[in-house]
Amino acid sequence: MIHHVAIETRLADVDDEVAFWALLGFERVDPPEGLIDVAAWVERAGTQVHLLFKEDPVAAPEGHIAVVAEEYDAAVTRLEEAGFAFVPRTRHWGAARGFTTTPGGHRVEVMAAPPW
Repeated sequence: MIHHVAIETRLADVDDEVAFWALLGFERVDPPEGLIDVAAWVERAGTQVHLLFKEDPVAAPEGHIAVVAEEYDAAVTRLEEAGFAFVPRTRHWGAARGFTTTPGGHRVEVMAAPPW
């Protein structure tokens, strides 16, 4: 099990990043006291995304975070209605999936179901 991933974002973009992850069912949670000034965290069902504050964040062009959406069609609709482009991809393992990009430029694969 992967507990968390960490991605970099500008402090000015944190609220937009948190709002993006909320569209996928993640809620903001408080990091430990010693990390409040350097990161924001979001969590869903025990999995976290840590948003690390950086002046010049790096977003890998092909690297990505894959998230299984609890209600795939509704999640895709929420993303598109919020202005996020969503690109459907080949249905591997018989399940719908596609890619979008966070406000900070990070690729996110949204999946209807996990493989196998």
